[in-house]
Amino acid sequence: MDSRRDALDGGAMTHIRIANVSKFFGATCALSDVSLEVKSGSILALLGENGAGKSTLIKILSGIYPPDAGRIELDGQPAHFKSLPEAIAAGVVLVPQELRVAGALSVAENMLLGYLPSRRVAGLLPCVDARAMKESARAILGDLDVNIDVDARARDLTFAERQLVVIGRALGHKTRILILDEPTASLERRETERLFTVLRRLRNQGVTIIYISHRLEEVDILADECAVLRDGRLAAMSSAPFERNDLIHAMTGRELDLQAGGARSAGDVRVSVSLPGGALTCRQGEVIGLGGLLGSGATELLRRLFGVRSGRPGERNSEYPRDVPAAIENGVGFVPGERALSLVMALSVRDNIVLPHISAFCTASGRDEQKITAAVVRLMTLLDIRPHNPDMPVRGLSGGNQQKVVFAKWLAGRLDLLLLDEPTNGVDIAAKAHIHRYIADFASSGGAVILSSSDMPELLGLSDCVVALRQGRVVGRVSRDNTYGEASLRALLETAV
Repeated sequence: MDSRRDALDGGAMTHIRIANVSKFFGATCALSDVSLEVKSGSILALLGENGAGKSTLIKILSGIYPPDAGRIELDGQPAHFKSLPEAIAAGVVLVPQELRVAGALSVAENMLLGYLPSRRVAGLLPCVDARAMKESARAILGDLDVNIDVDARARDLTFAERQLVVIGRALGHKTRILILDEPTASLERRETERLFTVLRRLRNQGVTIIYISHRLEEVDILADECAVLRDGRLAAMSSAPFERNDLIHAMTGRELDLQAGGARSAGDVRVSVSLPGGALTCRQGEVIGLGGLLGSGATELLRRLFGVRSGRPGERNSEYPRDVPAAIENGVGFVPGERALSLVMALSVRDNIVLPHISAFCTASGRDEQKITAAVVRLMTLLDIRPHNPDMPVRGLSGGNQQKVVFAKWLAGRLDLLLLDEPTNGVDIAAKAHIHRYIADFASSGGAVILSSSDMPELLGLSDCVVALRQGRVVGRVSRDNTYGEASLRALLETAV
């Protein structure tokens, strides 16, 4: 921590100055009179609950939104970018939480999109220099210490691998200011540590970094300074070392109970499947954790348990549901690691919540709107979905509130088995605590849960037993009876390579 303070106390000039910035969307105030400064060659953690204004602020910085009031200065000069490309040209690069890749293009093409190297055929016709493109992509991934085939199609990568490709694309620019929105949400520890090493090196080279994360342990490790937004206003600004309870209180305005659930008793077997190396069994009242490094096969297993066919056409296995409708009919719900896969962004919150169980809300004459409204209002209240507007398009919600909608859609119908893949991906600490309590309460009431998470405290805090996977094979397991701790579980998972 002291070395970070020394770097800031060396008289570095202010690289970014945000002065009295406000932003409105209709009658809604997203930012109100926000002022802060970020010094050159430092890492600022930007914290706040979902909907606090973080995304709006970084979109203003990166040219996506214009501010309605106030000004932004870079190195003392006014900077109001009119578009994202204009900001990138000035060295301001945003890595968004919602990944944007061209699925049909290769990793190398995605990483250098917009500035592909060229050569001339026969000295005349320009074309892409494929060799130079691949060499540049490999060099960038090498800086991240990541081994991804640059010829692979982006659509064939895992979510975590696509995340690393997008981060690599940002590092390929001549970046002066790097803005990262939840970059480690789906990365396991090794990838996270590699990313932190790169960010520290960039900071030492004078790059200014704005880092959004809901993982406070990352803020402790990485950030030089921390700004907290609440309800569109700057609630706190502090320098390392940080007092975690103060940060939580600044974000939420209240004390939080971060403990989830209590003792549970297991009932009948809800699901049991044979895997290489052993069986995976989950009983009523149990939370079974799935742990492993990138490529462990946990996501693929959850998809099969939800009836998503990942094998050859026509391939069947009686241990898994025959398809997704059969899984839903059998009381199975699935929260995927990418919430966009579980939501229809153009539809309202109301329609998204009832979509999987729409037949239960219909009569012979059509949809029972009164019944739908009662169910949706109850679930939005239960999960504290904000704003409390059932008719709002779900794309207009913050990431954390979209995640709550994903949970709500399964609560609207019969639910016996809940499959969770990174269930708190990109949600704030208050929403995370709320989701943890719901998971624990669901299990305590007799539900069965299978949980895959790269968040080790989450995996430890919620699971009755953690099964370690490597490429779809069971390589070990630990349970609460073994009084496991984070160090021993990490050791188990890291031997699964």
